[in-house]
Amino acid sequence: MMNKSQFHLGQSFIGIMAAVVLGILLAFYSLVLFWPQGNPYDSVKVTIQKGASLQEVGAHLKDHNVIRNTRSFKLAVKTLGYEKDFPAGRFKLVKAQTNFDIIDQLVNGVQLNKRVTILEGWTVSTIAKELESKLGVDAQEFETACKNKLLLWKWGIDGDSFEGYLFPETYQLSEEESSQEIINRMVEEYKKNFTDNFQDRRKKIGMSEKEVITLASIIEGEAIYNRERPLISGVYHNRLERGMRLQADPTIQYIVDGGPRRLFNKDLKIKSPYNTYLNYGLPPGPINNPGIESIKAALFPANTENLYFVARGDGYHTFSRTKKEHNKAKKEFQRIRRLARIQKAKKG
Repeated sequence: MMNKSQFHLGQSFIGIMAAVVLGILLAFYSLVLFWPQGNPYDSVKVTIQKGASLQEVGAHLKDHNVIRNTRSFKLAVKTLGYEKDFPAGRFKLVKAQTNFDIIDQLVNGVQLNKRVTILEGWTVSTIAKELESKLGVDAQEFETACKNKLLLWKWGIDGDSFEGYLFPETYQLSEEESSQEIINRMVEEYKKNFTDNFQDRRKKIGMSEKEVITLASIIEGEAIYNRERPLISGVYHNRLERGMRLQADPTIQYIVDGGPRRLFNKDLKIKSPYNTYLNYGLPPGPINNPGIESIKAALFPANTENLYFVARGDGYHTFSRTKKEHNKAKKEFQRIRRLARIQKAKKG
């Protein structure tokens, strides 16, 4: 049997060993946390992409010479419990020499970015004005950059502008980013969303990617509610197959001065390749930057026999198979419009 002296000696030994182990662990974690990464910059700006994994963050920092040892960096992140807490954005790291400095400034530092929301159906011109308002980007410079032939070639865009390919989304953008850098971000987002399945589908229906986005931009200009987008797409697909003019009002809005506005008969006679009242087929390219739902609708039109549609005045449309039905629906819409004008005049 163990006597009291031996028992206390055993307890003391266990205590010493626990203290030694704890000391070793503390020394190890301190070594990991304060491991010098050899960052040569007094200050450096880095961008963490939305949804980036710890592996991707570490690789990005190493590629930009902020860290040399990704293994110790990842271990330090896990030690601090920030493995899934890296915020997306652009950050300025100041004298960040150790793992702890880098992680602390990424997690708790001040972002250099501003949130900029690009809405579905905005044109390049509208986007340029929003960027000028939010970031101070020169609107004319941005529009010029959107026609940069080398940049268009780089992204494989078939056209003379990025109209249609600046994907609607909320972006974290820095005031220091150039027009080309912003375009790259938006087109990269577009490329991510136009998936391989979309590519397979557009081949199946015999359309080029440019034709899909052009049709999607017209649908975007017509539809307010998602459930109508495939129906509108079905009408346009039917008209294209039958060799009919699209007669799409959004294509006229794209070419009129001071648009969008109420269209007049004289507007439908404007000579332009974008005028789908005068020309057959799709216009030369997209007329705005469509969202994902309009792109889906262009690729997956509703199975319908309708060839016409007209606004109802409540955001929805009346769809018709024949010209006679369509003319009746147009008269009804004109009646509703007249009543609305009368009521407005009475209130005024």
